[in-house]
Amino acid sequence: MQAAIAYIATLIAFVAIDLVWLGVVAKDFYRSELGALMADPINWPPGVAFYLVFAVGVVIFAVQPALTSGGVMRAAWLGLMFGFFAYATYDLTNLAVMKGFPWRMALVDIAWGSVLTAMAAAIGTAVAQRF
Repeated sequence: MQAAIAYIATLIAFVAIDLVWLGVVAKDFYRSELGALMADPINWPPGVAFYLVFAVGVVIFAVQPALTSGGVMRAAWLGLMFGFFAYATYDLTNLAVMKGFPWRMALVDIAWGSVLTAMAAAIGTAVAQRF
């Protein structure tokens, strides 16, 4: 039961925070950096699949270990590292294989993915600890 609560809390936190970032805070930045590479309209099915799958990874590699020992700060640290490696894999691969993928975009996205994953892992852990 605790794992399901951790997953749902992590997923909700990750999606909510990311949608504020993508839809409000950095909306113009992504549009200006990606230009013609950006899908318009957004292709939602792969996006939803990413959120569902990524939240499983956050729970496995950050939340569950933190629930076992270490608590919220450990979850944040493990989430930061998991987010860094996942987002770096994505963005560095894009830089390697896509013509015109911007460096500035990659660096901001890696930093954001790291921080976002840390926040979601910490929130997921905090909620799961209460149950």
